[in-house]
Amino acid sequence: MIMRPGLEMADVVRRFGTGYIEKYRPSAEKIKVLFDILQCRTLTLGGHEERCDCCNQVRYSYNSCGNRHCPKCLSARQAIWIEKLINATLPVKHYHIIFTVPHELNPVCLFDKGMYYKLLFSAVWRTLHSFGYTHYGVESGAVCVLHTWGQNLSLHPHIHCIVPAAGYSLKGEWKRIGTYDDYLYPVHQLSATFKGKFLDSMERALRKMDMYPGFGPLIQRAWNKRWVVFCEPSLAKPVHVIRYLGQYTHRVAISNNRILRISETHVTFIAKDYRDRAQKKPVTLTGVEFLHRFCLHILPKRFVKIRRFGIYNHTTKRNLELQFEQEESIIEKEKPGQKETSQEQIKRLTGFDIGQCPKCNKGRMLFVRELPRIRSPCQSIRKLVRTYLQ
Repeated sequence: MIMRPGLEMADVVRRFGTGYIEKYRPSAEKIKVLFDILQCRTLTLGGHEERCDCCNQVRYSYNSCGNRHCPKCLSARQAIWIEKLINATLPVKHYHIIFTVPHELNPVCLFDKGMYYKLLFSAVWRTLHSFGYTHYGVESGAVCVLHTWGQNLSLHPHIHCIVPAAGYSLKGEWKRIGTYDDYLYPVHQLSATFKGKFLDSMERALRKMDMYPGFGPLIQRAWNKRWVVFCEPSLAKPVHVIRYLGQYTHRVAISNNRILRISETHVTFIAKDYRDRAQKKPVTLTGVEFLHRFCLHILPKRFVKIRRFGIYNHTTKRNLELQFEQEESIIEKEKPGQKETSQEQIKRLTGFDIGQCPKCNKGRMLFVRELPRIRSPCQSIRKLVRTYLQ
């Protein structure tokens, strides 16, 4: 049994990838994601050699795969995204609202993920947009992030939103909103409206594809259930709610540090049990089932999972000539002419200096030579990938 620290998704793919592909016959897109994870930061993708200018320590850095489903490739992107959003955010209260969908509709999601997630985003924004006008008479806005998983890797589509407590009125004036005891909108009304808009649009989409008879009973059960929308009280400053949402933006279904053990047949990982006060507990699955659940959360190609609506949409902001008195500086702006390098930006945002020598902590790592790509370390999976991608 493998029980060393630092287990990764690549270890799971290397051991169980062939069995998963042979059993479930996944799409070429899913196979490509697994293959990218397998190759990420290995000699397969090449890299470069560096040497410290102080102690002559040599370091080999390998290229990342860049796949948005890879657990290794997203931390820097996440920090940069958070900073950009903070710069573009109004200095008002923001609310964190989570729209969830009953599990009865999961078969519809598996039938056509692109359609399902598109309707989900549409229903969320149409709900928030209508509430902005009916409750406050303003054009509101939102930044929405799609998540598709639960802690045990089950399919659980939901959307996290941050919504500003301000809007643009029909008179062309900014207006502050939010009077419901620290909540932006009545939660029960939000739930009922979201439920109606989402199920109505889904019924129409399925009828258009002549698929409603097969999914009709599931939709009827969803109509009969009580839906829940979670709305958290506003935080003191917008930077706080954005950093909180930033924890969710570039996550994948499971991070490497949650994987505890890999045996010959099973994978054990840590998951929060929300039925037991969010206690962290180990969950064990067969390796093939683990990869199957992970692949449930691979998004359709080119699908955008972070979207801006209303006054936070880039086009709307350009067209409206928005004016808003800045009450406070959210973050320190760059001085004119000041240009950060990518290394300086990553160090400022994450605290990690990628150019510093890891041995002496004084010198700088200097480029020596480029490392060429080599053949895949797992030829069996490589052969299957070639077969499926042809």
